[in-house]
Amino acid sequence: MTKPDKKQMKSAARLYAVQALFQMEASGQTVEAIRREFETHRFGAVYDGDEMAEGDVDHFRAVVDHAVNFQAMIDQMTDRALVAKWPIDRIDPVIRALFRAAGAELTQMVTPPKVSINEYVDVAKAFFPEGKESKFVNAVLDHMAREAKPEAFPA
Repeated sequence: MTKPDKKQMKSAARLYAVQALFQMEASGQTVEAIRREFETHRFGAVYDGDEMAEGDVDHFRAVVDHAVNFQAMIDQMTDRALVAKWPIDRIDPVIRALFRAAGAELTQMVTPPKVSINEYVDVAKAFFPEGKESKFVNAVLDHMAREAKPEAFPA
């Protein structure tokens, strides 16, 4: 297998970050325990002959840490992007984890908003290949990005 490039490694890190945030919420494990598990047992691991993607560890850590440290702010931003009758606690837990990861990038990292949106829409498609979730994710992330980095969206 050829060594993945930096873009592929960041894409894998985003997917792992969403999985890690979901697992933290579902299991109640600490961020340190989840980070250790993913970095030790997921990045580049081989399961039943299938090789897991190599991820950008620094990007993974940054997304997860920012999502945890700024979760209240990110959740409030997500709530503002959602219809009033659908607060974030009623959203599918995988999509909630995705919004938190994307929100971390949109608010705390230098990734261009359009890159973050495209990357996390791709993550949504990986989890929900046949559903309408990717369009929903795109709409919510677009709203969040415009709030977080309005300068990236000239009128």
